[in-house]
Amino acid sequence: MASKNLSRDIEKIAPSTMADVVELRLREYLKRKAFKPGDALPKELELAEALDVSRNVLREALSRLRMLGMIESRKKRGMILAEPDILGGFERVMDPLILDVKTLQDLFELRLVLEMGLADILFARMTDKDLKELEQIVNKEVNKVQKPFKVKHEIAFHGKLYQMTGNDTFRRFQNMLLPVFEYVVSEEAKINGQAKVGKVTHRDLLDLLKKGNPDDFRQGMKEHLSPHFERIRK
Repeated sequence: MASKNLSRDIEKIAPSTMADVVELRLREYLKRKAFKPGDALPKELELAEALDVSRNVLREALSRLRMLGMIESRKKRGMILAEPDILGGFERVMDPLILDVKTLQDLFELRLVLEMGLADILFARMTDKDLKELEQIVNKEVNKVQKPFKVKHEIAFHGKLYQMTGNDTFRRFQNMLLPVFEYVVSEEAKINGQAKVGKVTHRDLLDLLKKGNPDDFRQGMKEHLSPHFERIRK
């Protein structure tokens, strides 16, 4: 007798297309054979025959891997495995105009956590030249004691901190988060009249870099960012 509730009796088909399956198989093949960046891939015809799919389906799957930066084509070599740009996709979509409020807030909190973790790397890699350049940035700030919050000062000072780590991924990630930072700060200003400033200033943080230690700097950064953490707790 036929069941009145077919959805419980018949297993649903996964919404994968042939291209989805082929993309997965290609990823598995590249990992299983331990391909390295620069290694040549089999020709399209060989892959299509091995997978028993049409070349159109294969090309759709390959185009997805190209968009991810996993493969690229070279003259006289054909397709090769590339070293993917792990942040490239994020950079293309990191726009407050196309992200919802929850995502923007999550990204802003990620930035706060990231800045709290810079201390040890900064103390391990900063140079006298870095400190002089950071001091020049601080000196350009109009009022060095409890100054009004200005986004351009935050960008200049914190951008230099990321640059001082010597970590290109940190620096790129910080640049990606700048529009998010500006958006969230502007929203805070709408609510409070202007964005609040922490008790520890950029001048204080600079002094901690010169005379303190990683723990001192970490605590100072927490105080500097305290208005943002307070808003999270509300």
